Amino acid sequence: MYLNRDARDGTISGQSYGETWAQGFIAKFESGYTGGPIGFGVDAIGMLGIKLDSSKGNTIGNMLPVGADGVPDDEYSELGLTAKARVSKTELKVGTLQPLLPVAQYNNTRLLPGTYTGGMLTSQEIAGLTLNAGRLTEFNARDSSNNEEFASNIDNFDFAGGSYAFNQQLTASYYYGDYDNAYQQHFGGLVYKLPLGEGLSLTSDLRYFNTQDQDDEALGLIDNDMYQGMFTLAVGAHKFGAGYQSLSGDGNFPFIAGGDPFSINLVTYQTFTTQETDAWQVRYDYDFASLGVPGLTFMTRYVNGDNIDTAASDDGKAWERDSDLVYTLQSGSLKGLRFHLRNVTYRASDVSGTVGRDVDENRVIISYTLPLL
Repeated sequence: MYLNRDARDGTISGQSYGETWAQGFIAKFESGYTGGPIGFGVDAIGMLGIKLDSSKGNTIGNMLPVGADGVPDDEYSELGLTAKARVSKTELKVGTLQPLLPVAQYNNTRLLPGTYTGGMLTSQEIAGLTLNAGRLTEFNARDSSNNEEFASNIDNFDFAGGSYAFNQQLTASYYYGDYDNAYQQHFGGLVYKLPLGEGLSLTSDLRYFNTQDQDDEALGLIDNDMYQGMFTLAVGAHKFGAGYQSLSGDGNFPFIAGGDPFSINLVTYQTFTTQETDAWQVRYDYDFASLGVPGLTFMTRYVNGDNIDTAASDDGKAWERDSDLVYTLQSGSLKGLRFHLRNVTYRASDVSGTVGRDVDENRVIISYTLPLL
């Protein structure tokens, strides 16, 4: 992965420009289960990040750990083990976890992904119904090899909820999260895919969060509601998307340390989760397989946020434009080799930097998955 970031307002924490080039290795092992009414197994994940090109005063993007002297580490690594047990269609995992839930999502946006430590129960005993419950106690950031506590006054994050697929078109979900001594969060979601004919469909993705603090000294005053809707029209090889977000109330939209928010506006540079942010998005995707080039795809999106409430202004504005070009080899000895190019432009009216500095950014990601067993 290569990343460069150019601060168009002249500074990013004292830098006007930074770039980092690094190589990541991720090895995963997932066992089966022993026989008997209760099956046992173990999973493992080993990760290694190696600096290829980066230096003090020039490193950027949270891709590598950086020491107190400002020098990026030459390498960093992590080993995660997970014990698991299964009864019927109910599974318990304890150890290293990478949850993908509306109230808890691990971060996978840099060289190596983040992880959590905890326990998670998943049950699919009823057809169409998936239930989850668990507790997370530590996190390992995307640019770190150490597990950390959430905060001095936050010991754990508890969650429970599930989703139910009424049919192939309609799925509803509800989740609850309790960030110890910080906030409680409720999520409700609805996804509906409406077939409109041959190669034509409309997907509606509706999301609602209600969050209230338990102790406003932990993360500050939080009492807000966030409504989001994303609508995507698929027409053959084309996809046209439009979305809207309304965040109202006190405080920024919160999410647990080391993770990402479950948001339609979780884009490359900004998350658009600052207090009172209203935002709209337009997106376009194209699959070049229809032109005889399978494996080649293109995506571009634009997000515009306003009414952003910061220390500098109660009417801040920001926008971001991302463009991706991805090609995956479809055959040959290197089948699956993936080339990903991304260009980012972000601009904000808030000169305090609360909602981000003006930046131009480029990323190059080359990835390959090799089955070993």
